[in-house]
Amino acid sequence: MIVLPRPEAVFAAVAATWPTAQSWRAGAVTLREAPGAGSRVNAATAAEGWGEADIAAAEAEMARRGRPSFFMLRPGEERLDALLDARGYARVDPTLVYVAPVEALAGTALPGASFAIWPPLAVQEEIWAEGGIGTARRAVMERAGVPKVSILGRHEDRPAGTVFVALDQEFGMVHALAVRPGLRRRGVGGRMMRAAAGGARGQGAEWLGLVVTEANAGARALYESLGMVVAARYHYRVRAG
Repeated sequence: MIVLPRPEAVFAAVAATWPTAQSWRAGAVTLREAPGAGSRVNAATAAEGWGEADIAAAEAEMARRGRPSFFMLRPGEERLDALLDARGYARVDPTLVYVAPVEALAGTALPGASFAIWPPLAVQEEIWAEGGIGTARRAVMERAGVPKVSILGRHEDRPAGTVFVALDQEFGMVHALAVRPGLRRRGVGGRMMRAAAGGARGQGAEWLGLVVTEANAGARALYESLGMVVAARYHYRVRAG
């Protein structure tokens, strides 16, 4: 039976490998801002000991910046979740954090199937753009101050997919996996994931992890077929205006 890593360690690795552009405090609440780079890096989180005055201060600061009030809710934050629900916040985007031991996931690489590259090639930029991963998310990869690499996946000698992998402590975290539409369901994603695990193992990592929305059934099917399991869950609360 696999003993999963602590959720706090997983969340710390996610934050280190996909960092926000800027953050600041409003009382016991940390606010984040990285336009266009994803929900988590734009979400507020509350520290232990928060009170309703901290939530109100955070709401006022987000309103001052012309942003909707937006919070990330992690395990153990049921009291905050209930408070935000009572204040009219909608629950959105339940998200899963998958992990697998790198030893179990890494496999024998097919010759010419994947290449570790940094900085990414122009063709990888094209593949990310085709998958809706634009310049704001690419900027996150650039500013990640941890060991990192991109992987170019190939199929029948053609560039077929790409993924960003960054390391923090015992984790290799996968972000921005994209496969060209015409080359999906041909094993490209799985081969890149195994290459990512092999590379992370070579750097001393014990786990390969990633985040994916609960609604993304196709991606979840891929990760579960590779033996990855859910180590943590979170969701967001948003109030317009």
